[in-house]
Amino acid sequence: MRIIFRKYFSSPIEAFIHDSRSVGITLLICTAFSLILTNWGEIGAHYLSMWNFSFSGTTDHHIHLIGLDLPNSPLLFINDGLMAVFFFLAGMEIKREMLEGELATVKQSLLPVFGAIGGMIVPAILFSLINKGTDNIRGWAIPTATDIAFTLGVAALLGKRIPTGLKVFLTALAIIDDLGAIIVIAIFYGSELHLGYLLGIIAFTSIIYFLNSKKVAFGFWQILCGIALWYCMFNSGIHATVAGVIFAFLVPTNLLKKFEDKIHIPVYFLIIPIFALANTAIPLPSGSLAALNTKLSWGIKIGLCLGKPLGITAFCYYLVKRKWAELPEGVNFYKLIGAGILAGIGFTMSIFISTLAFEHVATQNEAKVSVLVASISAIIIGYLWFRLEKKPRIEA
Repeated sequence: MRIIFRKYFSSPIEAFIHDSRSVGITLLICTAFSLILTNWGEIGAHYLSMWNFSFSGTTDHHIHLIGLDLPNSPLLFINDGLMAVFFFLAGMEIKREMLEGELATVKQSLLPVFGAIGGMIVPAILFSLINKGTDNIRGWAIPTATDIAFTLGVAALLGKRIPTGLKVFLTALAIIDDLGAIIVIAIFYGSELHLGYLLGIIAFTSIIYFLNSKKVAFGFWQILCGIALWYCMFNSGIHATVAGVIFAFLVPTNLLKKFEDKIHIPVYFLIIPIFALANTAIPLPSGSLAALNTKLSWGIKIGLCLGKPLGITAFCYYLVKRKWAELPEGVNFYKLIGAGILAGIGFTMSIFISTLAFEHVATQNEAKVSVLVASISAIIIGYLWFRLEKKPRIEA
């Protein structure tokens, strides 16, 4: 019986989990489910209150529990706690690429680095021009983000239409984009800094580094210090997720692949779906279409759908024409523009920044819906862009 179960059930599930397209499919299902349930009358009200339930019964972001200040709702626990694990995985991917991957040398990294920079600067400028003089300006970073899982998932759907060199470029670009988002969150979306906790961050980081230098096996003590590092970060005024990145950079090089393999599936098939369910629980008012015609909404949509491909292509074009870098093998500028369009799938990171940029829930929801619309548009346009590309004629 066990053999039959494995044959007919375990293998398909295993295949789905290890298929790069499945992450995007899972996120789309979670998003659709959450949006439908949130807007389903009384059930929706209960569903929404479940994520925003205050453990302390107050509107404070922190709850004082057993002498500790911790997140005060399931939504905050997800965004400040579970997402730190996501950033831990992202940090390890960045470190590995910097040591032995596409970012290991200046020559290899130049094109994706400049592409990522252009893909952050141009959307930020477009958003800022549209929202100049309004309170929405704080959301300038929303359209600068790229969702690595979604983007690579759509790229996988396109199969051989995206050559290996372009997939490598897109992966490196998305990883650098993640690093840029982490820096932006740390600098621009923190709150008032608390010196005591900042010293705690330095202390626990130093202890982990010391343990590593003394060849203490990376395990219980480092993880315990990592949790303490997260706690100090959560209360320091810097966003708690940055702790995940710092801890990732402290993982010994020979253990990076092992740790990535261990947490890859839990992150992409548990943490990110939960994040999607919680953060797309958006009540859509009767005037939802009107909400998509605001300066905030247009700033996000134009930033992601136009700013991303424009910035990435323009910066890469400049490098190639100056002969400072070369396009990957099998890649032309048509394909590069297509990669830029796919990079406009902001989703996870853009939604996450939306929750940090604005205090009012209504503004957050307006930004989130705009991110969803822009990301879906980028998926459709990007997919069609590659599907409609004319194949070169083969001369007889």
